[in-house]
Amino acid sequence: MIVGIHQPNYFPWLGYFRKIARSDHFVFLDDTAFSKGSVTNRVKILDGGKESWLTVPAKPSLGTAICDVTTGDEDWPVKHLSRLRNAYRKRPFFKSVWPELEVLFSTLPSANLSAANRAIIEFLCRRLELNTVLHSSASMGVSTDLPADDRLIAIIREIPGGEVYLSGRGGKKYQDEGKFASAGIHLQYNDYQPQPYDQGAGIDGFIPGLSVADALFNVGWQGTATLVREHGVDGA
Repeated sequence: MIVGIHQPNYFPWLGYFRKIARSDHFVFLDDTAFSKGSVTNRVKILDGGKESWLTVPAKPSLGTAICDVTTGDEDWPVKHLSRLRNAYRKRPFFKSVWPELEVLFSTLPSANLSAANRAIIEFLCRRLELNTVLHSSASMGVSTDLPADDRLIAIIREIPGGEVYLSGRGGKKYQDEGKFASAGIHLQYNDYQPQPYDQGAGIDGFIPGLSVADALFNVGWQGTATLVREHGVDGA
């Protein structure tokens, strides 16, 4: 039983969904502190052939949990739809993808960052046919005062049968693999390199790490599902 854990990021990149696809259970780490400058409230898209940030307005006080972060402007989904429309309206799958994203963004719980992010991710998981069971760490009752590795282990133990932790590649730098082994949990890493796809004229090489929206408008629902489930290179 593989468990993935990650903050509920905004309209995240393909690797985020690859991590969900590889997990049997995926936990939104939504009771950890919001980190300024992170991708919890922003993501890059291609706008006019250049990378550009799409940012949800949020300026919480220091230490505020992600699940408690409120947005500074509840009309941000309308503004983001306008940006996305202008940036991708000429891409090959715009007409087939746009109507569903327009409905999604028009119904987002826009006052709460985590709730909005989860709504986007959960919708995309359904649409991409990812059957992973999704959870919220805030609803698990695991103490937020535990050291980072101990808390991850405690969260994994809340999942019946959880025995493998699928970590992001950055975890190699700071996680104590021996601690996970002592707890009977095997560590795997999601080191995903997506298969390049056509991002439009004027793009110098493939630009990875963009919002999944970039893939959706360029290769469509099925093409994006294939990129997430079948294409790319994963680390061990």
